[in-house]
Amino acid sequence: MLIRRERADDIAEIAAVHRSAFGPLQADGDRTDEPPTDDGADPPEVDLVARLRSDPGWIPTLSMVAVEYKTVIGHVCLTRAAVGPFPVLALGPIGVVAEHQHSGVGSALMHAALGAADALDEPLVCLLGHLDYYPQFGFVPAARLGITPDVPAWISHFQVRPLSAYDPRITGEFHYPEPFYDL
Repeated sequence: MLIRRERADDIAEIAAVHRSAFGPLQADGDRTDEPPTDDGADPPEVDLVARLRSDPGWIPTLSMVAVEYKTVIGHVCLTRAAVGPFPVLALGPIGVVAEHQHSGVGSALMHAALGAADALDEPLVCLLGHLDYYPQFGFVPAARLGITPDVPAWISHFQVRPLSAYDPRITGEFHYPEPFYDL
C-alpha cells in the first residue's frame, strides 16, 4: 500500500471510497458499495468531500489517498478550521473501502495525515469522532484543552490532537469549514 497526495484523476475513486465506507449496511452488518442508498442519495461524506474541494478551507497538500495495486482504497483530508482567531485543522472525512476496513489502512492514513500536518507546523487537529478509536492517535476530549465545538451537541465526541507547534493559548470555540454544517 502507498499513501500519497490526492490527484485530479482520483476524484471518482475517492467518491467510491466514501460511498463504500459510509454506505448502507448489508444483512450481515458489512457495508455494501452499491451506489446509491435506497432514497437515491449518496452518503453525505461523498458530497462533503466534493464541496470541501471548492471551499477556501481546502488544503490540497493535506488530502491523501491509500493506493493498493493502482486502486484507491482509502482517503482522508484535513481542511482549514479555526479555534477563535487561531487557524487549526479539521480532520475528516476519513474512509476506507469496506473490504479493506480493519486491515490498518485507516491507521496508516491517520498517521500520514497527522505527520504531514505536524511537518507543516500546524498546531492542532480537531475532529468529531468515536471515543474508542481516535485516542490511539493521541486525540483527547477538546474540553480538556479549553476548546469547545460551536455546536453544543457535539461536545461529547469532539476531540483534538495537539501537534508539535501547539500553543496552550489556543482556546475557545471551534468552527469547521462551512460545508460541514450542511450535512
